[in-house]
Amino acid sequence: MNIEQLTWTASILVTLSIVAPYFLLFRRRRHLDLERKAEASQLGIDRPTGQYPWVDPTACIGCGSCVLACPEEDVLGVVGGVATVVNGLRCVGHARCETACPVGAITVGLGDVKAREDVPLMDEWHETTMPGIFVAGELSGMALVKNAVVQGRRVVDRIAQRVPSARARGASLYDIAIVGAGPAGLTAGALARERGLSSVLFEQEKDLGGTILHYPRRKLVLVQELEMPYLGRLEEGEYDKEHLLATFQDLTERAQLNVRYGAKVTGVARVDGHFEVHTPGLQIPARFVILALGRRGTPRKLGVPGEELEKVMYQLIDAASYEERRILVVGGGDSAAEAVIGLARQRGNTVTLSYRRDKLVRIKKKNEQRLSEVMSKGKAKALFGSEVTEILADRVRLRMGDRRVELPNDHVFVFAGGEPPFEFLRQMGVRFGGAARAAMPDAAPARRRTS
Repeated sequence: MNIEQLTWTASILVTLSIVAPYFLLFRRRRHLDLERKAEASQLGIDRPTGQYPWVDPTACIGCGSCVLACPEEDVLGVVGGVATVVNGLRCVGHARCETACPVGAITVGLGDVKAREDVPLMDEWHETTMPGIFVAGELSGMALVKNAVVQGRRVVDRIAQRVPSARARGASLYDIAIVGAGPAGLTAGALARERGLSSVLFEQEKDLGGTILHYPRRKLVLVQELEMPYLGRLEEGEYDKEHLLATFQDLTERAQLNVRYGAKVTGVARVDGHFEVHTPGLQIPARFVILALGRRGTPRKLGVPGEELEKVMYQLIDAASYEERRILVVGGGDSAAEAVIGLARQRGNTVTLSYRRDKLVRIKKKNEQRLSEVMSKGKAKALFGSEVTEILADRVRLRMGDRRVELPNDHVFVFAGGEPPFEFLRQMGVRFGGAARAAMPDAAPARRRTS
C-alpha cells in the first residue's frame, strides 16, 4: 500500500470516527422521538388544549432546531424527518420554536378556532359572536403574560376606533366594562385611560393579579420582554409572583384605574343599544365589554365525603407555612407537582401525591425533574392509579384498583382543575367552536400576535 492509499485510508477512518457517533446519536434520537410520539398518541396528550406549534410539513427540513429551542423540552420531536407535536399539553406558547426554525415552517397559535369547543369564536380583533363583547387573555386559549398584554392592547385599539367622540357620547355610560383584573384586564384599562376612554374593572377577588394571584409564593412567572402602558418596557424574561403583582399595583395607581374588588359579575345583557354588567345588587351600563377572565374558573371538587372539612384546600400560597404535617396532594398537573415539591422541602413534612393515572403526563419537564429529585430522596411519594374515596379529620381513604389505602393526614390539597366559565359566556350570547362553528364561517384562524 503506497503513501497515497494510506493517506486516503487514514482520512476515511478519521472521518468515520467523527461522523459515526453523531449519525448513531441522530438515529437514536429519531427513534426515541418516534416512541415518544406513539406513547403520547396512546395517552391522548399529543393533542394540545391551548396554543401549540403548527408545523408546515412541506417546508420543514427536519433539522431539529425547534426541538432544541423549546424550554419545555418535550413538546416537539422529529418523526419521519418532519417536526411534529409530541406532547401538546406541555406547550405554553413560548414560541421560541417559531423563531428558531430556519425556514419559517412553524407558527404558534390556536389553529382554526371554529373546531375548538373550548375557545370562543372571535374575529381577528378578538370580538366574539356577540357584537361589542371582546375576549382577552387566557380565555382566548393563549397563555403567557405577554400574550395577555398584547391582546388587551389590541382589543382597546379596536374599541377606540368605534367609540363616538367625547362630545357625542356624553357621560351616562362607561365606554368599556372590563371583567377581570389580571394582565389582560389591567393593560386594557390602562390603555383605555391613555386613549381618554372611561372604564371600570370588575374583580371578584379582594386583590388584583388574576390567575397569578393564586400562584405559590415566589413562583417564577414567564413574562418575556413586553411593553406596558404607563410602565414602559419590562425587559426580564421572568419575574417572581410578588414582583409582578407589585408591578400590576404600580400600573393601577399610575393609571388611576377604577377597579371594583370583590365584585363578581353574574351576567352581561344588551339593553337599548348598550350593555348592562350585573353584579350582586348593582347594574353598570357600558358601551363595550372586555372579558379578561381566566380559564380555570371555579375549582373542581372531588365529590367525596369529608371534602367540606377546613383542612381541604384548592390552592397553595405559602408552602413554608406547613411544617411537621402529613399532607396529601391530589392531581396530575403542574400545580399539583409544584405543591408536592414546595411542601416536601419543608421541615418534617410527609407528602403523598395521589393521581388517578399510572404516570404524570401533563407537567413541564423542569417540574418532572424536580419532582423526581424530591421523590428519589424520600421526601415525597406517589400513589399512582389512586382515587380519594373519603376524607376524615385525621386521615384519608383512597382506592387503588381492588386495594383500599388509609393514610394519616392533616391537610389535603386538591388540584383537579376548574370548571371554566364557558356557560357564563354562553348565557350572554357568546358562541364557541365545535357544534357552533357555523356561527362565524368567515372567522380567520387565531394566530399568536407579537405586536
